Amino acid sequence: MTATLLDGQALADTVKQQVAAQVKGLSITPGLGTILVGDDPASHSYVGAKIRDCEEVGIASIHEHLPADTQQAELESVIQRFNSDPNVHAYIVQLPLPPQLNEEAALLAIDPNKDADGLHPVNLGRLVMGVDGPLPCTPRGIQLMLETYEIPVEGKHVCVIGRGLTIGRPMALLMALKRPAANAAVTVIHTGVPDLAQYTQQADIVIAAAGVPNLVTPDMIKPGAAVIGGGLTREGKRILSDVDESVAEVAGWITPRLGGVGPMTRAMLLKNTVDAAAVNAP
Repeated sequence: MTATLLDGQALADTVKQQVAAQVKGLSITPGLGTILVGDDPASHSYVGAKIRDCEEVGIASIHEHLPADTQQAELESVIQRFNSDPNVHAYIVQLPLPPQLNEEAALLAIDPNKDADGLHPVNLGRLVMGVDGPLPCTPRGIQLMLETYEIPVEGKHVCVIGRGLTIGRPMALLMALKRPAANAAVTVIHTGVPDLAQYTQQADIVIAAAGVPNLVTPDMIKPGAAVIGGGLTREGKRILSDVDESVAEVAGWITPRLGGVGPMTRAMLLKNTVDAAAVNAP
């Protein structure tokens, strides 16, 4: 068996075309803000990619780069400025922050309605309740990938590896909602579970979001299952997935090491931004 590759890059390009069309239909120009503190190379690269994405689809990019020795009051002053700026419809504070800064306090200071990442406690609460609000970008992108490739989800067993705030926990919530491309039986496993395979071998869909390279191996997967590598780890210039590439020999569908979930996360950031702008458009 050779798995069907879930081409996240191709799907992200389609989403970006849809976003560009949506932008043209608005009477205002959506604005995505980015706040970057310090000089972390990975963060610089990621923010730069977001700025280029905005240019491609007609979204205005409002960027603030603060020095590494920025103090909490200075950072929160910029956050409040973005909260009150009508040209910023959604924005992110790029993580990680330098050690002298309180990430929790910074994220709590974001206006929930301008939360481009969908990770503010208010928006996670909306997700728990099943009410509308900005969805976390990576889980939203994974769900769209499953839906686009017509992978059955409703009533199926989804196993999420990882309980992190960015992917694991919101992914589990999203898959359990009574909605299309969801309504599944969901199991969440993590470092506190000694034998991951006893759960993954029963799953129709495995979503790995642990940040452990090559954690998921072929013996852990039920033949024909869909396997999503949501966790990525950098080793020098090389990016490694939580899913070993040999899993393709067993799975029915699989994300590639590159061009899988990552492009979808960035595409969903654009979608959250234009959705926020549409709410405010006359």
